[in-house]
Amino acid sequence: MVQLVAVFLFVSVLFAQPALPERGITVLPTQAIDFGIFYVNGAGTIEVDYQGNVTVTGGVISLNTTSVTPAIFEIKLCQGRTITIDYDYSVMINGSNGGQLELVIGPTERGISGDEFPSQNDCNFITVLRVGGKLLVPSNAVPGIYTGSFPMTFTQE
Repeated sequence: MVQLVAVFLFVSVLFAQPALPERGITVLPTQAIDFGIFYVNGAGTIEVDYQGNVTVTGGVISLNTTSVTPAIFEIKLCQGRTITIDYDYSVMINGSNGGQLELVIGPTERGISGDEFPSQNDCNFITVLRVGGKLLVPSNAVPGIYTGSFPMTFTQE
């Protein structure tokens, strides 16, 4: 009797696109927006742009522009993805003596709410985002130290 042994070799070759890079995003607030010290003779505004420049209008008088800073966020994201920034038009911040001021948010160095910008192509590169703002100060503003926060959403595409 003759035994027959058959061996089949199967070779499979698959081609696929490379996997997309990770979609993780890290955002760290590294500097708070600071309007410095000012006093009020009447209604007006004080604005800090994303470069740290100060502008006042009306009865608002800035006393110390050396402490004025924009808010700064550090964004870490891989492979040149696009980031969309979104934020509310304004928020109310509270004073230490019971007053409230309206903080109008923005613009940022990358545009206004809803704008898109690309991140760098390196997963270890940090994209810095500077954010300015404007305080709307009524003539009857309560003296004090005003603090608060504002939400920003960073969406990657």
